[in-house]
Amino acid sequence: MDPFAINETAFHPFLKEFSRFETIKSLERSPLYRNVQPDIQRVLGHVWQGEFAQAVEPRGPEDPICAVAWNIERGIRGDAIARLLRDHPLLKEAGVLLISELDWGMARTQNRFIARELAIVLGMNYAFAPCYLALTKGAGVEKNAAGENAESLHGNALLSRFPMHRVHSLALPNGKDKMRGAEKRIGSQRAVIADIEHPSGMFRAVSLHLDAHSSQHHRYLQMRRVLDHLRTLEPQLPTLVGGDWNTTTHNASRALYSILGYCRRVLMGVRHVVANHYPYPDRRFERRLFRELERSGYEYRQFNMPGECTLHYNVEDIAANLNMGEWVPQWCFWFINWALERTGGECSMKLDWFAGSGIRALQPASVISGLQEGGGRVSDHDPIVLSFSLPYLSL
Repeated sequence: MDPFAINETAFHPFLKEFSRFETIKSLERSPLYRNVQPDIQRVLGHVWQGEFAQAVEPRGPEDPICAVAWNIERGIRGDAIARLLRDHPLLKEAGVLLISELDWGMARTQNRFIARELAIVLGMNYAFAPCYLALTKGAGVEKNAAGENAESLHGNALLSRFPMHRVHSLALPNGKDKMRGAEKRIGSQRAVIADIEHPSGMFRAVSLHLDAHSSQHHRYLQMRRVLDHLRTLEPQLPTLVGGDWNTTTHNASRALYSILGYCRRVLMGVRHVVANHYPYPDRRFERRLFRELERSGYEYRQFNMPGECTLHYNVEDIAANLNMGEWVPQWCFWFINWALERTGGECSMKLDWFAGSGIRALQPASVISGLQEGGGRVSDHDPIVLSFSLPYLSL
């Protein structure tokens, strides 16, 4: 499959027509869609790869490995992100990158192939798994992006300085109908999975982005789907799972549920929730997801710094408010602003995590906060950086 000819496939001329449908069921009843659906599924099920890494000399069986997990917000500020990953004193040490939210051929990111460009700049191998075929330019301010979409793909990726084997993606069940709302998409979230040939041993890496517009129970089901899949893979290897798990503590599958949940947290006490639940979702609201990890033999406590948040909301954030305004009523913003007066108009959440099985965290992952360029943040998420080691395994 030619990576630079996706926009010439049979279904691309019909994407605007598909965007007129309001639900996935109505789309699937369309004879035109049924005719091109196999081509769409072929693209969404494919993983694109490229090799730009140089050979790495082994330094010994206890050679530590540095991993970074980062939701880069589409790659809108892709050049700044590439410079940070190349030059930042902590980020530049990464041998493996678990990246969420990368565009390929979207107008909002100048129709660039973000995963491939990052790999070239950083001298790394890459695997990009498209999750969605976008039927619109996006949500909020993205709708006003200049130009038109080309390949119209959005997904997740793994980048590695070491060879990657048995690369594949795993489709996850949707938490909502992706055809409802302003940002219409075909597809679902996908985990990107690869066996990494590190000098100190082979290990498995999983770049995992769980649904934002979903319930706590649905995020648990998505995690269980991944863990069940990993149990089927041979050979069994030490495994690192990381990414944006969207552990907001909220049920955001519908606007009503999100509003009711927010009201509940106000009744619990805004300061109490912001201090004791948003930074610690595993304590109560997302507990089932984390118990499932531990039940499956994955450790997360030693891999993450307790209470360190990775997403920060301010009531004056215009872009975030525009995005939220497309699925919650405008009166909610008055309520949110009123409630957050108690915390200075801000709150932070712990959304990004690492977990591992058969590997040892040398210290909990650190959160690299405050990354900016030109006076603005480079992503709505902070990256997390983990140093870990493997038991010695012969390659």
